[in-house]
Amino acid sequence: MTRELDGKVALVTGATRGLGLAIARGLAEAGASVVVSSRKAEACETVAAEIAGEFGVPTLALPLHVGQWDAIEPAVSHVVEQLGQLDIVVNNAGIAPLAPSLLEVGESLFDKTMDVDLKGPFRLMAVAGAHMRDRGTGSIVNISSIGAHRPSPAEAMYAAAKNGLNALTQAFAQEYAPHVRVNCIMPGAFATAMAADWDDDFIGLVTRGLPAQRLGRPDEIVGMVVHLAGDRAGYTTGSIIAVDGGRTAVY
Repeated sequence: MTRELDGKVALVTGATRGLGLAIARGLAEAGASVVVSSRKAEACETVAAEIAGEFGVPTLALPLHVGQWDAIEPAVSHVVEQLGQLDIVVNNAGIAPLAPSLLEVGESLFDKTMDVDLKGPFRLMAVAGAHMRDRGTGSIVNISSIGAHRPSPAEAMYAAAKNGLNALTQAFAQEYAPHVRVNCIMPGAFATAMAADWDDDFIGLVTRGLPAQRLGRPDEIVGMVVHLAGDRAGYTTGSIIAVDGGRTAVY
């Protein structure tokens, strides 16, 4: 991978594990300074140090609960103060609680899901996007889910929030045009830590009829994120792109 993101600063939420970690590493490999953000300060520090040591780029650990509205603006200001600018935001942090039935969903769990998966990305796009607009350049990449298009009852809250994130992607692409690009990736089933507890029967259910016939590897989402973050995707904005092994092509 070429260092096509040299000189850029990228903030990745939910960056200490799973797809977020793979994305943070991929952005660093492409030359970006990386802000490693999640709720746990120690995990942020550990991952930031590992990325700096491996790829030789500046990093910043940023403990942040994206569901807390008033925490977003100070966090963005801190990044700019420490690293001078903010060029790329990857809205990856999210929770995906499952419900035995929709009737049993409690208000607190519903609100928590919306706070983290929808309200937080909205506020971060608004604040970071305004900074990017004022600088005259920037790219925001949202990580949604194919659940937004293929929801099951068990994941209804998560799917609804991700569908909302798809809509926000297109709205913000207009709000901060033409200098800030906003795009969205809808991952399918990936072999992350979340999938570690899946047994063979469940994996078979997930991959049955899938054109790729397997789970995705976390590194297989990195190329798309780096492309959308970089200047070569300069004419791509408001797009919602599935990276799902062909799942959304199958009816």
